[in-house]
Amino acid sequence: MKITGANLLRTLLERQGIHTLAGLPGGAILPFYDALHGSAVRHILARHEQGAGFIAQGMARVTGRAAACVATSGPGATNLLTALADARLDSVPLVAITGQVPLALIGTDAFQEVDTYGLTLPITKHNFLVRHIDELLEVVPLAFQLAESGRPGPVAIDVPKDVQNATTDVPDDAWPEPGRALPPPLCADAPIDALAQQLAAAQRPVLYLGGGVITAGASDLACALAQRLTAPTVCTLMALGAMPPEHPLYMGMLGMHAAQGTNFLLDEADLVLAIGARFDDRATGKVAEFCPRAAIAHIDIDHAEIGKIKTPFLGLVGDAADILRRLLDRLPAQARPAWRARAAELRAAFPLRPPPPAEDPLHPINLCRFLGATLPPDTIVTTDVGQHQMWVAQAYPFRQPRTLLTSGGLGTMGFGLPAAIGAALAAPGRRVICVSGDGSILMNIQELATLAELDLPVALLVCNNAHLGLVRQQQELFYRERYSASHLGAGPEFAALARAFGVRGHRLDPTRDPLAELAAALAQPGPCVIDIPIQATANVYPMVPPGAANRHMIAAPELQPALAHA
Repeated sequence: MKITGANLLRTLLERQGIHTLAGLPGGAILPFYDALHGSAVRHILARHEQGAGFIAQGMARVTGRAAACVATSGPGATNLLTALADARLDSVPLVAITGQVPLALIGTDAFQEVDTYGLTLPITKHNFLVRHIDELLEVVPLAFQLAESGRPGPVAIDVPKDVQNATTDVPDDAWPEPGRALPPPLCADAPIDALAQQLAAAQRPVLYLGGGVITAGASDLACALAQRLTAPTVCTLMALGAMPPEHPLYMGMLGMHAAQGTNFLLDEADLVLAIGARFDDRATGKVAEFCPRAAIAHIDIDHAEIGKIKTPFLGLVGDAADILRRLLDRLPAQARPAWRARAAELRAAFPLRPPPPAEDPLHPINLCRFLGATLPPDTIVTTDVGQHQMWVAQAYPFRQPRTLLTSGGLGTMGFGLPAAIGAALAAPGRRVICVSGDGSILMNIQELATLAELDLPVALLVCNNAHLGLVRQQQELFYRERYSASHLGAGPEFAALARAFGVRGHRLDPTRDPLAELAAALAQPGPCVIDIPIQATANVYPMVPPGAANRHMIAAPELQPALAHA
């Protein structure tokens, strides 16, 4: 059959199972948009290409399957770069399609020309510049295969306008199979046997779970291993939800904003098994002093991560679910009552202690706990980046994998709202909330128009302290209170702004019963924005100073005497 490049691209996406596509049109991608007209693909018109990239990320993070987004050439492509870099650091499968000027104009500084291939090279798993229409038959399935195989990540496809307009003949028997993830590398038996022996001999083992546990669908296996070993378990930000917070061996998030007891426990461990974690500096603190008494074992699907930051005595490359399943077959149950008691002692000694709800119901820790008690356990929570992100990580009870969507590696303000839109598209019928800050939300506030148009059940909660909160906190603690460019002096009325976009808007009144007002606002159907005034001076505690060892935490003022005697 005769077909244009634009229709070929659309058909390949349909065959790939792409039913929803976020994007923003422009001249160089218009042939493809013309091909979308009347197709089965539902197009989501974002109001900014970065928003389109994060909408696609929201879909991919919820489903674990590659999602797609589309933009035009030049500024359209450059606006996607942040979403691609974010997906690369957080291992999110994504395929980004961009238009490009015609082949003959590449390199001439044509209107809206930019070297998309060169720009995306360092921030994607792979990228393509399609120079002939027939290449699409290979490139599109391969892009999805690469995005989903091994350690997931983003792939970029740049398609010149004349390639979209070209025609070719594709026989019925020449259509390629959709791209699917390749089987993961198989770990040999010998290192699994060696790990089992080391774990059995350890007296104070700790499991250190990273986002790869969730990606591999290995959360239940990790919990089973913790139970089998009586091994206290810590999670990175990206692994929250892998172990339910009520589990007696769960010690919460490790690192810069962990509970003090969690970091103290890691200092006492004699063996730490890291699973699907990359030893990020926010988790390890000063890496030379991370787990100083422990031998490190590391399971990861990405060979490049083994020994990149912390040298393990044993590295196992392969799928976490497969390795954990085989490891469990080799391990008898072990009680370790003294170690279990020590973990419980540290967890009890250093809880998060916000002001009592009666004194400050809208302290963010109290707020997060209220939300956790009010919302269904399968609620999807997205966040932006800043203090509110860390309060959510500390206090919201994530009980299921893929219920926290947050920008971990890149730390991108503006992530939360479009990611929530994508999550709601990918998980119809589930509740979605986005917790943001008054600084972060303004980065992609225009996506409220997208939310209003789609009428999705997304509640946007804006923690409003009139500051870039984490910047202000670091200036207070580490820059002798020399505040610079951290006060947001001219903030909008977010409830009124929501109504201007056609979305229900609320502002909580701290002098009344704000939590009852919050519950009432959340109980109503449809999208909403809830402006929540919080104390401008509220800080996230504990906090490890940048570059310090995790044991050198700054505790909340009320905990500092206890910490001094720990």
